[in-house]
Amino acid sequence: MMGCSIGADARLYLRISKAEPENNDMKYPGLSYRSGVMILLGVISPFFLNGCANQAQQSFDRPPAPVSVTFATTQDVPTYLDAIGKTVAREVVSIQSQVSGRIVQIHFTDGANVRKNDLLFTIDTRPYEASLKQAQANLSRDEALKKQAEANLLREIAQAKWGETQVKRYRELLEGGVVPREQYEQLRANQDSLNANVGAARAAVGSADQAMKVDAAAIESAKVALSYCYIRSPIDGRAGQRLVDLGNVVNPGGAGNNGSGGNGTSGNGNALLVIERLDPIYADFTISQNDLTEVQQQMRAGSLRVEVRLPDTSDAPVSGQLTFLDNAVQNATGAVNLRATIPNGGHLFWPGRFVNVRLVLSTIHQAVLIPSTAPQMSAKGSFVYVVKQDSTAEQRTVALGQRQGDLIVVEKGVEPGERVVTNGQLGVTPGGKVLVEQPRDANPTAATSNGTK
Repeated sequence: MMGCSIGADARLYLRISKAEPENNDMKYPGLSYRSGVMILLGVISPFFLNGCANQAQQSFDRPPAPVSVTFATTQDVPTYLDAIGKTVAREVVSIQSQVSGRIVQIHFTDGANVRKNDLLFTIDTRPYEASLKQAQANLSRDEALKKQAEANLLREIAQAKWGETQVKRYRELLEGGVVPREQYEQLRANQDSLNANVGAARAAVGSADQAMKVDAAAIESAKVALSYCYIRSPIDGRAGQRLVDLGNVVNPGGAGNNGSGGNGTSGNGNALLVIERLDPIYADFTISQNDLTEVQQQMRAGSLRVEVRLPDTSDAPVSGQLTFLDNAVQNATGAVNLRATIPNGGHLFWPGRFVNVRLVLSTIHQAVLIPSTAPQMSAKGSFVYVVKQDSTAEQRTVALGQRQGDLIVVEKGVEPGERVVTNGQLGVTPGGKVLVEQPRDANPTAATSNGTK
């Protein structure tokens, strides 16, 4: 290249060297000429190579690397434990029949939401209505018998009083010698018989009264049996698939012939239906025994908050409370079972489904946060590029904490307000210049005005 050509002094020296063979030994006319050329090349080669290298170095200037930056911020963030959990219904009720009979009505649809005391099944009531009427008839009969016994008692009492009056009068006559003693003794014996009749009449009245109580109890029992013909929901919840169909005969010990709508091979064979309460709902999960001490310490300070979310959605988590900590560590796994109670009014969570559980332990005040895309990995650990005031990038080793959504906590290495590179790290060299790119929507008003011109 022209930038690396030989100078004027070198060309002059070359011409002198070419003329020297005229004055040298003529035996070897080409020897001195070649020697001069080699000496000349040895002298000028270092200057030639250094000049080319310096010119190449001076001509290369690395352009600034385009990057995106974000300011490090501070805010209060929680510390937490993440786990995979499973939702469990708070209450599960297996509906069973308490009387025998044929199902004549079904008052719900499979999978419907039911309220407490909603009617579910109706069993044929005619046998139990007949039993109730029979018990009521027995009560009416015993009431009549009681009235009859009371009337007999009044009669026996009246006769006993008359006999007592006769005995007193004949005692006076006996003392006056008017009547013989045998006649008096006969009246006394008759009085004793009348008194015994009064006692028997009183016992008959008591027996009739007890019979009425038995009849009343039989009536209540018949009413209870009749009420069992109307099977109602004991809780608020969601009905599953019914396990019997219309017309099946059910018994207190189990269901009869399962229809096509039921699933007689699954669940409790005695069940007609299973209802599960979905609001609130439990979230069961486990933690390692290494985290148990910290959880216990935080529980002593107050109740712990739990955040639960579905793994396949980006919705905000649902907050609940930790309500159960098992009393032992599992021998096989070294884990501890925990349970959280969370509201589920919209039935977002379903029993038996896996969920992401976050147990919030404490709060870090004024923690430094940067986007999670800013940290990079190297052989020495995590680092970030911090853009200084002179638009150069400084590589800093950082100690990272827990993630907080799209941000991550920096425990050491970055100060609040510093600019960290979030995009374009591959083109950045430590100490090199960077070009901070502005977001495309940084000035939407200007963009709109330019578009209208």
